[in-house]
Amino acid sequence: YDIRGAGAKRKVPHFDDLLFLGASISRYPLEGYRERCDTNVVLGSRHAKKPIELKIPITIAGMSFGSLSGPAKEALGRGATLSGTSTTTGDGGMTEEERGHSKTLVYQYLPSRYGMNPRDLRRADAIEVVVGQGAKPGGGGMLLGQKISDRVAEMRTLPKGIDQRSASRHPDWTGPDDLEIKILELREITDWEKPIYVKVGGARPYYDTALAVKAGADVVVVDGMQGGTAATQEVFIENVGQPTLACIRPAVQALQDLGMHRKVQLIVSGGIRNGADVAKALALGVDAVSIGTAALVALGDNDPRWEAEYNALGTTAGAYDDWHEGKDPAGITTQDPELMKRVDPIAAGRRLANYLKVMTLEAQTIARACGKNSLHNLEPEDLVALSIEAAAMAGVPLAGTNWIPGKNGF
Repeated sequence: YDIRGAGAKRKVPHFDDLLFLGASISRYPLEGYRERCDTNVVLGSRHAKKPIELKIPITIAGMSFGSLSGPAKEALGRGATLSGTSTTTGDGGMTEEERGHSKTLVYQYLPSRYGMNPRDLRRADAIEVVVGQGAKPGGGGMLLGQKISDRVAEMRTLPKGIDQRSASRHPDWTGPDDLEIKILELREITDWEKPIYVKVGGARPYYDTALAVKAGADVVVVDGMQGGTAATQEVFIENVGQPTLACIRPAVQALQDLGMHRKVQLIVSGGIRNGADVAKALALGVDAVSIGTAALVALGDNDPRWEAEYNALGTTAGAYDDWHEGKDPAGITTQDPELMKRVDPIAAGRRLANYLKVMTLEAQTIARACGKNSLHNLEPEDLVALSIEAAAMAGVPLAGTNWIPGKNGF
């Protein structure tokens, strides 16, 4: 079967199918140059002694050292720190570059347990228990042998140069009751300081969110099928999971039904590209979003200056997704020592910070136009949908009507 990176490329309803209703007579807009629009968010306030306080509601998703190069991981940490947000380790353990340059670092606790150790759990600012990813809910990851260098092999306790497949489920728990015990173990080993996230792929978001809350999660992360992966089967990427847009409302509904909306924070990822996507996700009820592929592009992946080398690989800048091959001309998704030298972590971090700043400003611009002095005051009432499918998934009216498909039996 064919293997590739990134997320689903098939056409599915997405944030582009939603529009905001800006203020006019019935709503009072805010002046962008004189009136504030808050962007900060607190994550993990349910149980953790030290919840995370971020300046913006856009975080960097987990991407492993192994799938990404060391300089790329450092650049993610630098960019997130400049922007006042968090980055996430991904599979394979914590690198010193990433910890050293990340003011706020979330440590992913995955089924593989690669690189996991109590010391790094305590060094992290939050812990994310990964149950699944949007690109492959129910499936494990892949890291082909050409990317398992001496350092990657040592961190993961693997033989160098041999293909590895990560487990699809955790080895020491099988259901929500066991997850509750595991979360308690993680709290005890970190003295109840660190927020505990639970990340699920977008398969059954209502029940998965409810069970994560029952198990004691401080934060729930829901990843839709447009969320990327370093490598998995293409047939899996395109045919398993649900669109991000379809995952948000059920997850929010679960929190509301439990009386935990805004008490347990919800992060959504999968296909977030710009400030409008951020604003729409927040309007539908999430507390923050997470970006992965977009962050890599901001660092310099698919840079047109390497067009000739992309062509030699049989692709073009902007379409390269064979991250598993370890031949990325930009030096970001590779372990090739010569290619890695092309990544300047300082410059790449600044590019990421600029991207995050623009995304935030775009979201603020939209919020002010809707009369909101905080991104978190956006609500479904501010949205309409352009298609019946998007209206049904998002739970907002079809544009020009007051009809929400599926509501009240219609």
